[in-house]
Amino acid sequence: MFLTISTTGTEERPATDLGFLLHKHPDRAQAFSTSYGTAHVLYPEADAQRCTAALLLEVDPVALVRRGKGKGRGGAPDAALAQYVNDRPYAASSLLAVALSGVFSSAMRGVCTARPQRAAQPLPLRVEVPALPARGGPDLVRRLFEPLGWTVSAEPVALDAEFPEWGDSWYVRLVLESETLRLSEALRHLYVLLPVLDDAKHYWVAADEVDKLLRAGEGWLPGHPEQKLITSRFLSRRWSLTRQAMERLELVRLAETDDADVTEIDNAVATETEEEKPTPLAVLRREAITAVLHETGAARVLDLGCGQGQLVQALLKDARFTEIVGVDVSMRALTIASRRLRLDRMGERQAARVKLLQGSLAYTDRRLKGYDAAVLSEVIEHLDLPRLPALEYAVFGSARPRTVVVTTPNVEYNVRWESLPAGHVRHGDHRFEWTREEFRAWAGAVAERHGYDVQFRPVGPDDPEVGPPTQMAVFLKKTENTGENEKEAKAA
Repeated sequence: MFLTISTTGTEERPATDLGFLLHKHPDRAQAFSTSYGTAHVLYPEADAQRCTAALLLEVDPVALVRRGKGKGRGGAPDAALAQYVNDRPYAASSLLAVALSGVFSSAMRGVCTARPQRAAQPLPLRVEVPALPARGGPDLVRRLFEPLGWTVSAEPVALDAEFPEWGDSWYVRLVLESETLRLSEALRHLYVLLPVLDDAKHYWVAADEVDKLLRAGEGWLPGHPEQKLITSRFLSRRWSLTRQAMERLELVRLAETDDADVTEIDNAVATETEEEKPTPLAVLRREAITAVLHETGAARVLDLGCGQGQLVQALLKDARFTEIVGVDVSMRALTIASRRLRLDRMGERQAARVKLLQGSLAYTDRRLKGYDAAVLSEVIEHLDLPRLPALEYAVFGSARPRTVVVTTPNVEYNVRWESLPAGHVRHGDHRFEWTREEFRAWAGAVAERHGYDVQFRPVGPDDPEVGPPTQMAVFLKKTENTGENEKEAKAA
């Protein structure tokens, strides 16, 4: 991936001062090691009238895969190949943003002992990024950069120049120009907004990311009209971190307001907490699932495709559930679930209620028979469609719990997500997302084949036009006309 920063100058104020400001000599090409490859700094041109500094980031695809972030977007059919063949080495992303902050750290802080006055003054700047993922299109690029004083050119890149009828890709060629910004401001804008436009981070977003955002956003983010979108995307939509950042930004805004008084600032956070907090959709799903399990009187529950154990953890807090079994094909996910649940520190009585098993839902498993209920929460959309019949038989034909709860995204609701490009699924690993009609047709056929009744319920706000964000099917095993139930009746 590639980025250039250019400036112009005069004999009195030569453009080559850019080398002093960036702390990189124009006469030398330099290389810097990063976690994912090598960053090169070079100057394609450097004289008194014009100087251009280029940052070339060579990404090592193998290093990217080893650290678990190499997988491409869009649920590629060949996932193993997609880890190595994707846009990460070529398109500007958080990889380039991190390289910027590492290679030009002093310039980003506005520190330049050799030319302190130049560092404090605006420069005529031109920034070019040949390939930038813009999930929101050129319009979003302009909405993010123009309020900061940039003149923006965001030219869409065609999917294929030889076939213009295929339309444009989500990439743009970005050119930014300004004569009113300092170099440090320009670098901080890029550091924050490149990953915001890509809408992805190549590393785990922890609590310290809030401090990074506020440092880089100092002086411009509190008053930006797209502050909420920038904050949410930069923090990978982690609601707790986003809320913390928004509260701190509001305090900064109040402190900068001429008529802000101490009482108003002190009460800012209190006022925020008094407002109604939107409940995350994941929490609404767990609450809806728990409510169904209560209604059906389930005590022994399977969480099939338990992932990192969030539902298992929630069910453990309810004493009505005497046995909770989490099943997942990924040992890594089960290890994280074990840590989340603190199984190694759990008391003996509590530990007897929970079990984590490795297993594939595409195969029958004797260990899963005899339970009151099974939950498939946001699981089926991660399977290729040809494998759904195998999961269907393993759960409904072999394990046959009395109740099965299935939740899956409602693709019709995707138009309500402002940050989700049209035609894209909500997660890169989703192999499909169904409409309400498609989900009802599948669930109805499954129920008929295996002797269940099925009910449908919304999860989340039920939009009158497009329905809820999550759709739920509750399967209840029929109590008559099956040999199995006759045996149960005789045994009773």
